[in-house]
Amino acid sequence: MQLIQGVSLAVFFSSALAVPATLTPRAAALSDLNGKFVAKGKKFWGSCADSNTLGISQNVAILQSDFGQVTPENSMKWDATEPSQNSFSYTGSDALVNWATTNNKLIRGHTLVWHSQLPSWVSSIGDAASLTSVIQNHISNLAGRYAGKLYAWDVCNEIFNEDGSLRSSVFSNVLGENFVTIAFTAARAADSTAKLYINDYNLDSANAKVQGMVSLVQRVNGGGTTLIDGIGTQMHLSAGGAGGAQAALTALAASGVSEVAITELDIAGGAASDYTAVVDACLAVSQCVAITSWGVSDANSWRRVQHPCSLTIIISRRQRTMRLSQHCLDVT
Repeated sequence: MQLIQGVSLAVFFSSALAVPATLTPRAAALSDLNGKFVAKGKKFWGSCADSNTLGISQNVAILQSDFGQVTPENSMKWDATEPSQNSFSYTGSDALVNWATTNNKLIRGHTLVWHSQLPSWVSSIGDAASLTSVIQNHISNLAGRYAGKLYAWDVCNEIFNEDGSLRSSVFSNVLGENFVTIAFTAARAADSTAKLYINDYNLDSANAKVQGMVSLVQRVNGGGTTLIDGIGTQMHLSAGGAGGAQAALTALAASGVSEVAITELDIAGGAASDYTAVVDACLAVSQCVAITSWGVSDANSWRRVQHPCSLTIIISRRQRTMRLSQHCLDVT
């Protein structure tokens, strides 16, 4: 195991299969993962961030040097932004947006409608008209605040069961599938320039959940107005679990959306070969526009005990390809 001071994890982009004998903290910066990915025709390689990780200097240095986009990990969720009805708080989300704007990073907003991290005053609503109004007001305020500043929004997040049916939530229980159209219509009105995404996990192979997603997107977009621009597959994987990524991306793209993206990539116990499979899958599907890693360091990952190998990157500056070597080191 090689150690890099202040860095918890390394993935090496190199044509050689041997781990370099000497690694220095300086090598962990200025490697421009995002630039190399963009050179392959993609829009960005991003990472999640928020005030907690933006307060860590090593983390910030890597975000600045290697990533072209940030997603707020928690600060734009409903419990953070509207904890009580019509009382909005933007301290965390403003900090993220201001940092990203200052550092010329794109932003993916995350997330407008989600069953989790939802205040009890929302989850207790039982009237369709009231819930519709609450969704519209929340999205109008939150998405409207950052109109023109964000590349994309995850409008609806994790709304499916594994069999492709709708998850039981206050939104589906009270409004049925209509809540999706309500949310996307409100988001389009609030920010006409942002790409509007529907996002979920376990969209990692051509499975029933992927088919449920494709069917819903085609229904929502089938009325003559395109509301859903993109589909996000989170790709929270386990070691060896990336083999279905290309089939999943291909199936999602076949829904007719203009773009798909890998939005929250981490791989528990993952080797570099696992990341290679994901990168190759995105490169092989033209509609796959971006990859976002879910964090810079294992130390701050929601899966830290599983060592998800969350892409603190060292790249050979002579290497021009986007191929990963067979080395993914868990370092402290």
